[in-house]
Amino acid sequence: MELADRAVGFLLTFISLSIFTYYTFWVIILPFVDDDHFVHNYFLSREYAILIPVSAGVALLSFLSIFIGFVMLKSKKKVA
Repeated sequence: MELADRAVGFLLTFISLSIFTYYTFWVIILPFVDDDHFVHNYFLSREYAILIPVSAGVALLSFLSIFIGFVMLKSKKKVA
């Protein structure tokens, strides 16, 4: 099982670094490149650079709040 755990860890690390590199290049470096350069074809519009992380954050906070609410209601029913 140790080999499978390492493979999953390596895959998650690779995916995380790929997303971080893509987003960093998209947000920090791409605004300084001319708009007619071919590299702009590989990236989404700049509006999505803010929209995607904000949407993901709102979804994460929503699910986390719902989970905490369910846990608190469940623990309250056990006490009573």
